[in-house]
Amino acid sequence: MSTIVSPSLLSADFGHLADDLEMINRSEAEWLHIDVMDGVFVPNISFGFPVLKYVAKLCNKPLDVHLMIVDPDRYINEVKELGTKIMNVHYEACRHIHRVIQQIRAAGMSPAVTLNPGTPVCVLRDIICDVDMVLLMSVNPGFGGQKFIEHTVEKVRELKKMIQETGSKALIEVDGGVNAETGARLVEAGADALVAGNYVFSAENPEEVIKGLKAL
Repeated sequence: MSTIVSPSLLSADFGHLADDLEMINRSEAEWLHIDVMDGVFVPNISFGFPVLKYVAKLCNKPLDVHLMIVDPDRYINEVKELGTKIMNVHYEACRHIHRVIQQIRAAGMSPAVTLNPGTPVCVLRDIICDVDMVLLMSVNPGFGGQKFIEHTVEKVRELKKMIQETGSKALIEVDGGVNAETGARLVEAGADALVAGNYVFSAENPEEVIKGLKAL
């Protein structure tokens, strides 16, 4: 099975957003990764639902929406209205993570949970069979273009072991500092999906870069 590639909208050229979305549509990317930041949970603000409605209209790929915000359950309906496939919430941002997972599934989306670099994978043991995906942050969330945190490779191995031991069907996605070199090591460790921002959008030929990541 080829690696799932989810290019990150955060690194797109917002002066030519329609062109970048057209490139994503033409490419072999499976999903479009969308980082919503509130300036509270993370030290940055990205974009809100008025912009995302426009993105959803132009993008033919399933949306992989990653909410880096406090109390993300407040926006389940708005995320659903975009036609979102995967709604991804931070373990650290939810008071009642199990309830939020249930609400996301009840809304007809695939529930996913994200862990920050400082959060161990063991916190997921009681919910690993309830989620469709786990996203491991390989940089501290809030900004694109950061250096890859090496420990993430071991974290992927640990999470893969937990998934196998529990019979969970959860996919493993990794976001932050992903390129051909780090991506290859992550896939070897057990990652199923790679989020890539700068590496894709700053490339001379983004479609070829996406193709290369898929082949890892």
